[in-house]
Amino acid sequence: MAEDLFSPLELRDVRTPNRVMVSPMCQYSCEDRDGIPTDWHRVHLGSRAVGGAGIVMSEGTGVEPRGRISPEDTGIWSAEQVAAWQPITDFIAEQGSVPAIQLAHAGRKASKSRPWDGSEPVQPEAGGWETIGPSGQSWPYDEQAPPHQRMDQATIEDVIDAFRTGAENALEAGFEIAEVHAAHGYLLHEFLSPVTNNRDDEYGGDFEGRTRLLREVVTAVRDVWPEEKPVFVRISATDWLSDRDAWTLEQSVELAGDLADLGVDLIDVSSGGISPASHPDEAGPGYQVGFAERINEETPESLRVGAVGAITTAQQADQLVANGRADVAIVGREHLRDPYFTLRAAVELDALDRVRVPPQYERAF
Repeated sequence: MAEDLFSPLELRDVRTPNRVMVSPMCQYSCEDRDGIPTDWHRVHLGSRAVGGAGIVMSEGTGVEPRGRISPEDTGIWSAEQVAAWQPITDFIAEQGSVPAIQLAHAGRKASKSRPWDGSEPVQPEAGGWETIGPSGQSWPYDEQAPPHQRMDQATIEDVIDAFRTGAENALEAGFEIAEVHAAHGYLLHEFLSPVTNNRDDEYGGDFEGRTRLLREVVTAVRDVWPEEKPVFVRISATDWLSDRDAWTLEQSVELAGDLADLGVDLIDVSSGGISPASHPDEAGPGYQVGFAERINEETPESLRVGAVGAITTAQQADQLVANGRADVAIVGREHLRDPYFTLRAAVELDALDRVRVPPQYERAF
């Protein structure tokens, strides 16, 4: 039988029941600015597991306090956070879904207020913090941003250690998949892109230098993440900046191959985020799928690829898998509109016998 949206996916010793993944989506909902997930996160993520998604991915979760986008982001650096995540991952797994976490560091895009509060810089005196980044150059997003630090070797090593510890904590919290966030203009993407990285040391300059930090972070995560469990990496396939020296799809293809050699199992292919000018010419249905398809075609067969971006219908999701364009359909905003997207897709695709419907909900299906 050919692969389709409801084919299981083997990722090392982890088996997903289908090819639908909940995209990591920030909720900005920690109540005491302590990075501890709340009942909101339990219901938000748990609902998508009840709704049948094969992989339920947490929001971008800070590996250290200064790695959060906002003071209300979740974290994975403390024992209290680990304890709060455990009932959430338990519930997701009880529904037959695979709990996954996105390990993140916002870099220069950190210390912002929540979107509904304006996404304004939060100054240190108001509970914000000094941000860190690859370079001392001006920041394209906001000249009024809080002070930032050009990362020296000690700070780089601190960040690598934070990702390593975050992965160890995530394992203790019950997550089965760890994803390293290297997209959307956050710290690791800031190192990848020449738009934001003007270093002239071993972490800048050419492709080898600009990808070094990501490769070292992935190595640190893979070293502590069990051999039988998969590691993902989310990348921005392009900066969408053809008018200057920027990150490109060709570099993404090369990077994906390097990451496969380091033990990465799936590339989560998104795009943009490095600059306010970084946006697609058109953002129609599935507008990023072509990037995933290109990476899928030009990297080792063992490396799986996930496509994200304006995937809103069952037919879209099913066709990208069935046509071999990607291995996983990563669904974001449609999951906000409909937590039960996967069950509805199963009905529309006449595949209801291939999904688990919670007995409490059977009468609806």
